[in-house]
Amino acid sequence: MKRSWLSAAVLAVGLLLSPHAARAGQALIAVAANFTAPVQEIGKAFTAKTGHTVEFSFGATGKLYTQITQGAPFDAFFAADDKRPLKAEQEGYGVPGSSFTYAVGKLVLWSKTPGLVDAKGEVLKKGAFAKIAIANPKTAPYGAAAVETMTKLGVFDALKPKVVEGNNISQTHQFVASGAAELGFVAFSQVALDPTGSRWPVPQEFYTPIHQDVVLLKKGAANPVASTFLDFMKSPEALAVLKKYGYGAL
Repeated sequence: MKRSWLSAAVLAVGLLLSPHAARAGQALIAVAANFTAPVQEIGKAFTAKTGHTVEFSFGATGKLYTQITQGAPFDAFFAADDKRPLKAEQEGYGVPGSSFTYAVGKLVLWSKTPGLVDAKGEVLKKGAFAKIAIANPKTAPYGAAAVETMTKLGVFDALKPKVVEGNNISQTHQFVASGAAELGFVAFSQVALDPTGSRWPVPQEFYTPIHQDVVLLKKGAANPVASTFLDFMKSPEALAVLKKYGYGAL
């Protein structure tokens, strides 16, 4: 795990967490779609503690990174993988040494229909459904994990004609929730608080671990609110939210 921080950012943490901070500030942060609900909850806790606000822009990791390379005014980037934050550092968009793993994502096969998805995922081999939703595997790590899983089970070629792709994991979840697809691979965090339907938490050995990293971007290097929010991700308050939504931690 990468834990390096700018000395100025460390100083800013103390100043901004102080109830006597001179004035409130804000930061604009790009966030992978699977982390929508958790980061909004963490953002509220951050504001309550510091008086500072964070605004979020959600989307698929790949598309968000493209926006960053095209000059989007983001201060930090919460990805759904560990590759693009590192790439951001290497290509000059991120602050060197600022990235770290904030959560480990989990994949789940989910249906809003009770009993459709069995406890071992055998429904995939039976194929008794018309549509299965996944996120775009080219831009969304959870989509890539879904393809890995189906390939591992030897069913991807057979199911390919039934696959519908969401632009990101939020749209994929919407496809299943609306009934446009009978089932789909979504982030466990999206259904962690929803006891309805049926699900199969995909065993970790079926897909590459989803290490979700965050990086402070060059545009946010001079914004102490951004670096303070990243530091807040390691706080007990934030870690409790991660656990609540079923994320793992390193």
